[in-house]
Amino acid sequence: MKLIILIVSNKDLNNIISAVSVEGFFSTRISTAGQFLEGGHSTVLIGVKDDEVENLFSVIQKNVTKRVVRKTGVESTLEGSLLKKPVDVEEYGGVAFVIDVEEFRKF
Repeated sequence: MKLIILIVSNKDLNNIISAVSVEGFFSTRISTAGQFLEGGHSTVLIGVKDDEVENLFSVIQKNVTKRVVRKTGVESTLEGSLLKKPVDVEEYGGVAFVIDVEEFRKF
């Protein structure tokens, strides 16, 4: 068994929760803050059988959106006025971690 820890943009959260539920996966949403994604995100915990991980990732990938966002003050080693102008940066819609589960029990 695996535990998938999914950090996902709040913009995609409802679509992902609905889609994984339709496919028969159970999930728990936790409101979180951090630096993986900007603009608000949540952490979703999903327990899956080893052979269902790729199916789950396929469902997630269909429901998460990469976005291009405008950022000002992008870090660079260059000097000059260009660094103060907004630039387009690609932002991922989610990050997933797969953890082996040694034991699982329902109570």
